[in-house]
Amino acid sequence: MLPVIPEGAQPETERPSPEKVIFGDPVFTTWNVEERDGLYCGIWQATPGKWRIAYDEWEFCHILEGVSVICGDDGEAMTVKAGDSFILRPGFAGTWEVVETTRKEYVIRL
Repeated sequence: MLPVIPEGAQPETERPSPEKVIFGDPVFTTWNVEERDGLYCGIWQATPGKWRIAYDEWEFCHILEGVSVICGDDGEAMTVKAGDSFILRPGFAGTWEVVETTRKEYVIRL
C-alpha cells in the first residue's frame, strides 16, 4: 500500500509555456507518487492564473483545496472546489483558471 501524500515524493516545480498563459503567473508543483507502465498518480498544485490546456491523456482529478474554473473550447465551464472529482478525457481542450490556489490528487493514464 502506498499513501498519496507529498511527504517522501520529490516536488517538481514548473510554469505553463508562456504562449499558453492568458493571464497571471501560475506556478505548478507536482509530487508524483507513482509512475508505472504509463500510469501516474500524485498531487498537483497551481497558483492563480489562467492558461490554455489540451489533453492527449486520460486524467481523474479529485480537488483537495482551492477553486478553479475549467472551460472547454465549446464554452461549457465547470467550477471545481474541495471535494469535487472529475475526469478529463483525451481530446479535451480549453482553459484552466485557478481562482484560489488549487491542490488536487490525480491519476493519469497515457
